[in-house]
Amino acid sequence: MGESNAHYYATRDPLGAPNAAGGGDFVTAPEISQMFGELVGLWLADIWTRAGTPENAIYCELGPGRGTLAVDALRSMARFGFTPQVHFVEGSPTLRALQAKAVPGAQFHDDVSTLPEDSPLLLVANEFFDALPVRQLVRTDAGWRERMVGLDGEERFVFVAGDQPMDSAVPANLADAQTGTIVETCPAASAIMQEIARRLAEQGGAALAIDYGHLAGRTGSTLQAIAKHEKVDPLADPGTADLTAHVDFAALTEAASRDGARLLGSNTQGGWLTALGLDARAAALTRASPDRADEIAAARERLAAPDAMGELFKVVAFANAAWPDGAGLG
Repeated sequence: MGESNAHYYATRDPLGAPNAAGGGDFVTAPEISQMFGELVGLWLADIWTRAGTPENAIYCELGPGRGTLAVDALRSMARFGFTPQVHFVEGSPTLRALQAKAVPGAQFHDDVSTLPEDSPLLLVANEFFDALPVRQLVRTDAGWRERMVGLDGEERFVFVAGDQPMDSAVPANLADAQTGTIVETCPAASAIMQEIARRLAEQGGAALAIDYGHLAGRTGSTLQAIAKHEKVDPLADPGTADLTAHVDFAALTEAASRDGARLLGSNTQGGWLTALGLDARAAALTRASPDRADEIAAARERLAAPDAMGELFKVVAFANAAWPDGAGLG
């Protein structure tokens, strides 16, 4: 999964609506409407203001796509006098070029380890953790084994169970689960979250993680592949489709708590955006551009409706222990 996604993101701009020129494989919330990034910026400006407006606070985004979210968030933050330095964590040369055009002066990092150590961080990870490689354990008749990728008799990739016993890696309450049960973990996500939490604890600041996933742990495989806005076989043509898995926010929270960050709370994306004033912003945009009323209404529904992104996507935030609570979180 890691190798496939590394190739995939390094060789293309994957974003784009189905009917856009050149197409694309998927669309993220910032590309749906400026309202998303503006409300993210409003949340950051609000918590920065209530933290005492630290002058050296920086804006950091993990996997910033085309830079669209940053542009909208920075514009929103500037209304409140917050104009931070911008740092992007991005590994794709193709996307870095787009981000540099969107946000001139942004500084780039290969991973979170090289972010500044002397400034409070206001960090956003939107649809970032879902693309990190997962590991899966499967219950077989012989016990727990790692789920791996092998070849069938026709030299096609297939899922196979590994040879080595993995029973000790499974929580005790699942030790005797029925055959076929799958436990999915994301060690990379936990490691990155621990580094972010350490920095929040030592440097100050807050972090927003927005992604599709679940707030409580569960079993089952969530691995999927998307190409041209359709689900495809994740093993059929590695490196040509976006491989993702649902984010386990409970595991992220546990990782953050271990390294000293304070959980500010969670919400569904729809609930969070609505609490921050999505409806009021949509109404204001409609008044300014009546000819776009249908487009704005459709974007609002896609971002927040329960049968669109509103329930599937979750928002979780963390902060330094001395920083204030975040708006819109329960």
